[in-house]
Amino acid sequence: MNKTLLLILCDFLLLTLLALTRWEDATPAPPARTASPTPVARAYGGGAATPEQDMVAVMRLSLEDEQARRDALATELAQTEAERQAVERARAELAANLERTEKTAAELGQDLAATRATAEAGQARAAQLARELAAREAEAKRREDELTRVAAAEAAARTRAEELAVRVGVVAREKELLQEQATTLRAAVEAERAERQRVQATATELAVGVGQIAERTGELTRELRDARPINANTLFSDYLARRVRARFVGERSTFLGPITRNHDTHTVLASDGKDTVALLHVDDTPFDWTAAGQPDWAKLVLVLSREQGAAQPARLAFTSLDPRLVVVPLAPEEAVRLGGTPYLLALDPFKFPEAVIISSSGRGYGEMPFKLDPATPGYVKVDNRLVRRLFGDFSPARGDLVLSKTGELLGVMVSPTACVLVTNFLPQRELALGGDLSATLTSPVLEAVAKRFQLLPGAVK
Repeated sequence: MNKTLLLILCDFLLLTLLALTRWEDATPAPPARTASPTPVARAYGGGAATPEQDMVAVMRLSLEDEQARRDALATELAQTEAERQAVERARAELAANLERTEKTAAELGQDLAATRATAEAGQARAAQLARELAAREAEAKRREDELTRVAAAEAAARTRAEELAVRVGVVAREKELLQEQATTLRAAVEAERAERQRVQATATELAVGVGQIAERTGELTRELRDARPINANTLFSDYLARRVRARFVGERSTFLGPITRNHDTHTVLASDGKDTVALLHVDDTPFDWTAAGQPDWAKLVLVLSREQGAAQPARLAFTSLDPRLVVVPLAPEEAVRLGGTPYLLALDPFKFPEAVIISSSGRGYGEMPFKLDPATPGYVKVDNRLVRRLFGDFSPARGDLVLSKTGELLGVMVSPTACVLVTNFLPQRELALGGDLSATLTSPVLEAVAKRFQLLPGAVK
């Protein structure tokens, strides 16, 4: 048991005994034999100790123990205070270190953000440079092809010039021989002089005739080259290399909720020598000319893409040739980004009685005869029953491409039996494209085009 607790218990018992003792009834005890002094008595100088002296001695010992305990507590308190001050100093140092660490972390975060922004800017610049390099490579390839064609044309012209020069040389030599003969005969007789004059006149006529024959030969050569048809397999292979993927997305709101229409198809680029456009049939768009009314579209986005790149035009036009024929004008840089060679419009579309029809999906193609109909100028009739040659799972449908046998663009199928001749890109109405058309009303333009469709002859619908 703890010594301090023992002393406290003893003090309590002693005080209790003193309080319960009745000193007035106490009788002196008989004298007893002298006993050996207790430790307390010895502490007070030998003899027997009285109860009061024992109590005082016990209390003194208790006070001494209490003082010793308090001194120990004071010592422990001083040590605790020193440890607390050391902890406070350590805490202050940790707070300072934490503040410096947070400041350093903030600075490192700013440096990291700046470095990340610089890296993103570098990546964007690298991507832009890559696109510009691809466009320049495509332009260089196109110019190289043009130079090759020009060189071939120059070589052919040089060959024809050399042939003509040889022929002129032959004629000149014949003329010299005739002149020599005339000089020899001049000395003979006056009659021979008249004959010589006649021969000279004949030689001049022959020279003129030879020149005319040479010119006519060159014209016949060009006509034969232009009149030579291209194989349908070659035209289809060229179409697969030139076609462009088109994705049209339209969105509008109704009382039942939003409506979204997506159309994915293939198209081609065409050029009249000045402008380049992409050709679409109205069935490849979200529009429907047979509907009772035309709505206002909130979003109309068209994306044209090839392996070389992509373009997102800002507008489209409904042509004056037919309301179902849609052209998408392209800026020069957009045409370069899409790459490829556009189809040229046919200068003489009726040179051959047959045309090559290619499915817009690329599933097949065929050679079919066509004929003019005086009742529907600007259109030609295609007879599906007189298919000459058919390749693949294919039958003519709306939106199919029609090429002449010389590889030029003849027109686009607007119905299974009617083809509109594409002779120009003049717009009848234009419509803006974009992701937010809420501020622009599209219904007036679409209503006007739909009314024009309703007025078309039944033979071409």
